[in-house]
Amino acid sequence: MPNDITPIRASTQEFAEIEDIRDSLVLLAEGSCVLIVETTAVNFGLLSEKEQEALIYAYSGLLNSLSFPIQIYLRSKHKDISGYLKKLEIAEHAQTNPTQASRIKRYREFVATTVKERNVLDKKFYIVIPFSVLELGPTNVKSLVAKKRLPYPKEYILSRAKTVLTPKRDHVLRQLNRLGLKGQHLSTQKLIELFHDIYNQEASFNPIDVAGNTTAMVSAQPW
Repeated sequence: MPNDITPIRASTQEFAEIEDIRDSLVLLAEGSCVLIVETTAVNFGLLSEKEQEALIYAYSGLLNSLSFPIQIYLRSKHKDISGYLKKLEIAEHAQTNPTQASRIKRYREFVATTVKERNVLDKKFYIVIPFSVLELGPTNVKSLVAKKRLPYPKEYILSRAKTVLTPKRDHVLRQLNRLGLKGQHLSTQKLIELFHDIYNQEASFNPIDVAGNTTAMVSAQPW
């Protein structure tokens, strides 16, 4: 076996299909785009039978009203309560009354134990509305993908995608409102935070102003 083997260096960024995040849209490597709406949820099990039937009817109405594809994405991760526990700890040490300080301590320990034992999850729901590269017009997509090139200038793709996706977004938001849900079109900042969290689940992330930011969403790490 040769000893002068060149180490393989790669990063998640090389495998991510994201070309750029701009104008509240995600531009993918082959030229397509997606718009993402975050939505609230309803505890279906707590509704009465009539309320459940009405919700099912409204949901079927949403699906039947769609003339374009969507993707429903559910993301679950362990609830992070470290910030809340830190605030309780600060309040405990700042308390001059020993009895009150003891109560805060017991409450802090109770919350930490409960979250750990019951494996509390933080669930978020997203609706993804895609814009296909085929909607840009006839192009040799396979050839461009192989060369890692966009079929058109980035600004043109984003402009076309925004024109097509905006009315679709508005339609989805109206239908969500009929279900009693609140939808929010994720901004550029929120999209960067979301995908950074997805690709760097063990890393911490400090929100920053992304205007003019060119830092890679995923930092390169050697294998």
